[in-house]
Amino acid sequence: MPVTEDFNPLTDPVPDEIPLTNAPLIRVVAQIRFPMIASIESREFIAPFQEALRKEYPILRQEQSHNLQLGEEGVQTATSRIWRFTDAAENWRVSLAPQFIAIEAKTYSSRGEFLSKLKSVLQHVEEHLDPGTVDRNGIRYIDRVEGEAPESFRPLIRSEVAGVLAAPFEDLTMQTLTQNTFKFPDHEGQLMARWGTMPPNSTPDPSAIEPIDRISWLLDLDAFSDQRRLWNTSQLLQETEWFAERIYAFFRWSVTDEFIRSFGGQIGEGEE
Repeated sequence: MPVTEDFNPLTDPVPDEIPLTNAPLIRVVAQIRFPMIASIESREFIAPFQEALRKEYPILRQEQSHNLQLGEEGVQTATSRIWRFTDAAENWRVSLAPQFIAIEAKTYSSRGEFLSKLKSVLQHVEEHLDPGTVDRNGIRYIDRVEGEAPESFRPLIRSEVAGVLAAPFEDLTMQTLTQNTFKFPDHEGQLMARWGTMPPNSTPDPSAIEPIDRISWLLDLDAFSDQRRLWNTSQLLQETEWFAERIYAFFRWSVTDEFIRSFGGQIGEGEE
């Protein structure tokens, strides 16, 4: 399906994927949150889970996460352990904490591959951890285009997204960041979309976007549902796939044909 001027990325049929040989996608993350399982802090408890993942993710590291919590004695710092399981090339990483499981890719080849790896991880979670309940399910795609000046991004993005970059003083723009949240009219969930230019050596999210020494334009799309329900691996996979497709529809709405061509995509005759 071609992306026309009146295309609605939240409701219209999802366009066919156009592979990009040099895609600017820097990270894809899927995360499922669940009520706290305190035993995940224990090495002994997570050992069978590690064995299930170890062939594909042989590198295990542990990190400490520090969060502020409001209690009877005021604001306090709570510390929890995060287990990081990484593949040998360090392109894929699975993160396990007392309240979430996540999988992320730095090198992304296709939606099908990502969902296949997510399926394997969730099956192991169900078998070894049995969370029982889901608090949140979501998937996030982050694209970053590097450039020499803000005006270099203008031909690549739709006018509604360009914003101030379409102004006469675009060459004086140092940083822009727009955040919008949309609801899906026919599905439980929301889409959070952030985009904008970032100056060198800066980032809006240090945990997911590493700063670089050049000016860049970011498109950060996060589709999610906060609906609490029973854990069901099959339903979680179906929902994540649906979210990923909607994110792709929004991505295609956001960028121009020149963007697609610039990163190695082929626009078909029916998509012009």
